[in-house]
Amino acid sequence: MSPLPFHLVTLTHSEWEQALACGRRLGDDALPELRLDLFPEADPEALVDALKRRCLVTCRRVSEGGRWPDGDEAGRIAHLVKALKGKPQWLDLEWDLPIPPGIQAARTHVRLLRSIHVAPGVFDLEARLRQLPEGEAFKWVGWAERLGDSGRLRAPLAWARDHGVRLAAFLMGPKGLPSRVLQAAWGGAFTYGAPDDGPPAAPGQLPLAALRAWRSARLHPGHGLCGVIGDPVLHSRGPAFHNPRFQYAFKDLVYLPLACAEAEEALEALEALDILGLSITAPLKLALPRALGLAGPLNTLWRRTPGTPWQGANTDAEALGQALSHLTPGPVLLLGEGGVAATSRAVLEAAGRPVLQACRRSPAGPEAVAALAPVGVVQATSLGMAAGDSAPFPDLLEAALSSARWAVEWIYKEDTAFALWAREAGLSLVPGAALFEAQAEAQSRRFIEGCGG
Repeated sequence: MSPLPFHLVTLTHSEWEQALACGRRLGDDALPELRLDLFPEADPEALVDALKRRCLVTCRRVSEGGRWPDGDEAGRIAHLVKALKGKPQWLDLEWDLPIPPGIQAARTHVRLLRSIHVAPGVFDLEARLRQLPEGEAFKWVGWAERLGDSGRLRAPLAWARDHGVRLAAFLMGPKGLPSRVLQAAWGGAFTYGAPDDGPPAAPGQLPLAALRAWRSARLHPGHGLCGVIGDPVLHSRGPAFHNPRFQYAFKDLVYLPLACAEAEEALEALEALDILGLSITAPLKLALPRALGLAGPLNTLWRRTPGTPWQGANTDAEALGQALSHLTPGPVLLLGEGGVAATSRAVLEAAGRPVLQACRRSPAGPEAVAALAPVGVVQATSLGMAAGDSAPFPDLLEAALSSARWAVEWIYKEDTAFALWAREAGLSLVPGAALFEAQAEAQSRRFIEGCGG
């Protein structure tokens, strides 16, 4: 019987032909999960046969995130038994369910993965490992309410690895993302991914392409964790930027998005996950360094090993300083408040440029902007992060047009309303992508040189 590969990919496509095409092109490192509840009208034996037996068959109840009615347990088991006629390699059966006779009779050619999805707030993994049901692999799934919750999985996963138990244990939700990626590093035998051309099957599930790009299957206990922390961060370009650089430098580090909006929760996660390096974004650029006793705002933290002192830098300031050196000198209109705005103001003032700062709590009028006659405008608000966001303070932008020569956009999406305004006005634009590249390159150097052995 075939072993279980590291990546299991749930076929979540709305059309079977699309799901089948995805399942057939998966490589040897990935096994399609055939969710019978997603294709309830199809003949389960025919579905297995179409995948040439190479699949994990599952039929998930509504109460566990599936579509099979909870009140039709007999029909669900009968559907699984029908699938066994196609002789799939693996079958998913709930952890607490006795093995039905029809499934037991097929144990000569199918392996069992025993799975359990627990309710939010429940963590009974250690107790369950003491009384394993019959099966060849085991999956325990909980929920992450705080970013550091994933750290609770490390000891049970290491125990399972040391005792030859093929276990995956991870947490759902965006804050559980580290547990999905770090399975191999913590001792887990497999993890679940979404198809690259289909939706995720559960909250926090990552596309297979991301798991492969981050080399999740190759991570080992010596790998250190870095990431971008803040909220929102799941859109971040940081993983695509930093992970290839770590790999090129042969550095045992992995960089992930770490969703967190509170400094206290972030402090807890630093130790629970043994984080070595951080890119800090809103709303933590001021709060997290302050909680660590460091002067902010900072956007970069790193340490050699867990327990050693943190070092900090503001590579945003470095990137902006480099950009300003090529721009016409003179007064500047600064839009926004918070960590990025504070960094921008400090850099501008250090360069000897007069600054008029406008934000919601300290508004400025068009008359004050016209009197300043700014040569540049720095956009340091969060507007532009969401689709459809307007340009900030349009009346102030209009007042700046007669004197402005350049603009700086901190949001690194390509076509924000502010960037469009600057281009239409014929201004020299420093886009957010350029600032991101410059500051991220400085971060990567610090992570590679300062994190781990």
